[in-house]
Amino acid sequence: MTSQWLWMYAKVGRCNLRVLIKRSLSTATRTETGNELILLDRKYSIDKWTNITENIISKVGRNLHVTPHHPLSHIRQRIVNYFYMQFHNRIGSPIFSVYDNISPIVSVDQNFDSLLVPKDHPSRQRSECYYINHDTLLRSHCTAHQKDFISMGLNNFLVIGDVYRRDEIDNRHYPIFHQVDAVRLCTADELFQNVNNSHDLKLFEHRGVETNEKQACHSLEATKMMEHELKNALTGLAETLFGSELKCRWVEQYFPFTHPSWELEVYHQDEWLEVLGCGIMRQQILQNSGAGERIGWAFGLGLERLAMHLYDIPNIRLFWSNDSGFLNQFKVEDINATIKYKPISIYPQCKNDISFWLPEDRSYSSNDFYDLVREIGGDRVEQVIFKDEFVHPESKRVSHCYSIIYRHMERTLSKREVNNVHKLIGKTAQEQLNVTVRA
Repeated sequence: MTSQWLWMYAKVGRCNLRVLIKRSLSTATRTETGNELILLDRKYSIDKWTNITENIISKVGRNLHVTPHHPLSHIRQRIVNYFYMQFHNRIGSPIFSVYDNISPIVSVDQNFDSLLVPKDHPSRQRSECYYINHDTLLRSHCTAHQKDFISMGLNNFLVIGDVYRRDEIDNRHYPIFHQVDAVRLCTADELFQNVNNSHDLKLFEHRGVETNEKQACHSLEATKMMEHELKNALTGLAETLFGSELKCRWVEQYFPFTHPSWELEVYHQDEWLEVLGCGIMRQQILQNSGAGERIGWAFGLGLERLAMHLYDIPNIRLFWSNDSGFLNQFKVEDINATIKYKPISIYPQCKNDISFWLPEDRSYSSNDFYDLVREIGGDRVEQVIFKDEFVHPESKRVSHCYSIIYRHMERTLSKREVNNVHKLIGKTAQEQLNVTVRA
């Protein structure tokens, strides 16, 4: 969870609101003409950083989180409803605004620089993200829009959407998933409005020292009050989703864009489950966004993780299924209804191993291989397991061995089909990754 939420923070660039919230209603298409790529009806130059694949492009614009009766949409709406009820003004109107239709195409500055992510941080690497070109990528977290909304003058908002990361292959990992990112900013008057003698309380101290409890610029009183509100709100959200008898615990954590920072874990189905990351926003981010007079908290969570546990969904690929046997299970009028997924059917697995020598220039990345497998095998691939690394005692060449497990969610795969796909994976890996497949 640590690395997951670390990816959850960034911005969208300085554009007007009309362009910012324009929804893409159709699936993306890719057309390369020379050095250009067309994505969501816009042209982008491509370069050596371009690594977005056809498989990923085909899913951009699906917007599962706002698809009626989809399990991710149910969870999204339950979270939105909770914040509408918990945070409102004097006349009862919700103070949180919701943005769930923002284009996932962002700049490197939006995705990393605006959130103080170091230039040499591994999350920036080409092996971790889907780059359109050196300066543009598919967002790896919904926090990519944080600075822009704050710059527009918004103080309380939720950003919900699809995010993209190159990752391993198993039943809980997929290169696309969905996140909720939230920000709440307060002035001194708002934070201390119910405190006696609040005129003696300040948000900031100008010669402070950073400790484990607070940033150098923040007063301890302001930090503790924000922490109390944040943790109460998120504990309440967890209890709303999982039940009032839920056990929760807070774990101290580090993120470059918040301090202090925590992860929330809940005890569910006899195990502790990490559900979100949160913290007091780094004041430099607010200053850079034109809100330096305020103090803020923020959190991020993944919708798939919640939905899989709440609905007992065993495989993350099911969220992308068009099978009516899956989707019809979630066609309910009450989004708070208790739903437990029932397997539509169980098809047999097919498992093939592949091993190859890595290139001697160390250009190989396992995420490159996983992405290649996804591109060729699609959702026929259930899991890729790294089995072994072998170093030749004389040549010192390094070999990797993987097991690829094939199983379609909607039909039985023939051995011939699997073997053809497996051979193509090996051939393409040799051509594109500069590896040598071992017999």
